[in-house]
Amino acid sequence: MVAASTATMPYAPGVAVPLVIAPEPLTSPDVQALITRLDAELTERYPNPEDNFFELAEKQVDGRQGVLLVARVDGEPVGCGALRRLGPATGEIKRMYVAPPARGTGVGGRILAELERHARTLGIRRLLLETGERQVEAVRLYERAGFARVPCFGEYAHAPLSLCMGKDLV
Repeated sequence: MVAASTATMPYAPGVAVPLVIAPEPLTSPDVQALITRLDAELTERYPNPEDNFFELAEKQVDGRQGVLLVARVDGEPVGCGALRRLGPATGEIKRMYVAPPARGTGVGGRILAELERHARTLGIRRLLLETGERQVEAVRLYERAGFARVPCFGEYAHAPLSLCMGKDLV
């Protein structure tokens, strides 16, 4: 768990509030609410169902093979992200989402950094991810975190709107 640090949120101008990031089960009502909002936003940007990849199984984020994290401000869920193992030393970042009022405050970067920390703990040395070409904000976040574009892999290999990125952990 990431101890309380401060982030300034748009709904509390100028006031520093604690940000807590911790693992939660995929079945948690707060996780399901965040993922429902994420899926709705992605479906709006990519109305063709073949352009969306929503799959994530509970066993993939059970703490042994991966993890699902929720970011909270004053107890309220404001974002999430998941890490699932693809191979012995490779993991994939999935289901990254930050609620609109918390965007631009560093929450996404903090979730990503915590996912990287969990990856190292699990022995994962290379991270991959898929995002879409219409998600320019996400691409900028990943580039700032050291991810670079790579050929699309797995289920994304032939998805015309997918953009894949990777990063070696040191």
